[in-house]
Amino acid sequence: MLPRIVVAGNGQLGQMLQQAGAPMQLKVMPVEPNQDIEVALHADDVITVEVEHWPDTVTGLQLKNHPNFRNASALHAVIDRQRQKSLLDQLQVPTAPWVDLDSEASLTEKLESLGERAVVKRRRGGYDGRGQWRWQRGDEVEAEWAETCIAEAMIPFSHEVSLVGARNAKGEKVFYPLTRNWHENGILRASVAGLDVPQEQQDSAEEWLSRIMDDQNYIGVMAMECFVVDGKLLVNELAPRVHNSGHWTQEGATISQFELHLRALAELPLIKPEIKGVSVMYNLLGRTWKTEWLGIDGVHVHWYGKSLRPGRKVGHVNINRPTLAQLEESLKALKELVDDEDRIAFDWSLEQL
Repeated sequence: MLPRIVVAGNGQLGQMLQQAGAPMQLKVMPVEPNQDIEVALHADDVITVEVEHWPDTVTGLQLKNHPNFRNASALHAVIDRQRQKSLLDQLQVPTAPWVDLDSEASLTEKLESLGERAVVKRRRGGYDGRGQWRWQRGDEVEAEWAETCIAEAMIPFSHEVSLVGARNAKGEKVFYPLTRNWHENGILRASVAGLDVPQEQQDSAEEWLSRIMDDQNYIGVMAMECFVVDGKLLVNELAPRVHNSGHWTQEGATISQFELHLRALAELPLIKPEIKGVSVMYNLLGRTWKTEWLGIDGVHVHWYGKSLRPGRKVGHVNINRPTLAQLEESLKALKELVDDEDRIAFDWSLEQL
């Protein structure tokens, strides 16, 4: 008998986990943790997450205290950037130089120890460009940064990549190839997968993510974002869940990251997905889509059913084709049908091919 998978969070990731579970008759139940009611949980439910943290509400505590709540240790380590960076240092996983801004008196001194420029980040939250500030030598410092933030040296990276992998309770692990990503104002705009990746980078990333997942006895999918600096990787951030940069796997791999996550949690066979051709994932930010897009070969629209708001992720589009030439053809056709301000994502994607 397969367990029911209960997801803490009822956004698009929970929705896509439900979709991935349906063909296997695996029931997936997203639950909003930020509410003061008890939900009907079963003793054999397995609890996973689509969000890293939530308040100690009645529902939130019920989920956290369930005996089959998975990855509590990893969540504790990752939700606070100071703890996350300390874990990476402890496991000898390379990152950009960083400091904990734990004293107002030493703010300027600590920031200047990182060089001419730094990025200040809230220890908790602050994703998609929120809760982050750019600092350079000579700038004023903000008192609120003390004891609530860390700072990282600004790294002159050539591009960004991410690794998505999964581990089951037996310690077996599988990985997708490194995915190339483009962020604008801290928000992921597009990803390209299926490009040639230097084997040294792939090997290093898999070794580091394996080290992290093994240390935390992690079960499920985890993502690791990296900067590429002079051909070498520096780890930027971890996500203990399915991740936006892995959405291309829905059409671009024989097993999506969502199915892989469920397989690990439900103790189903964990096999390495095969990659199908080349893919681009394009995020829809605060805008709707057009039915004409579906007339282009390889285009798949995933709509989240959210209300529109500037900068809000309301859906994504996967474009998957067998060859680079065919992918380029589809990207150029779709570029002519999107809004002018979104064409920059297609320009970036085409430059990567």
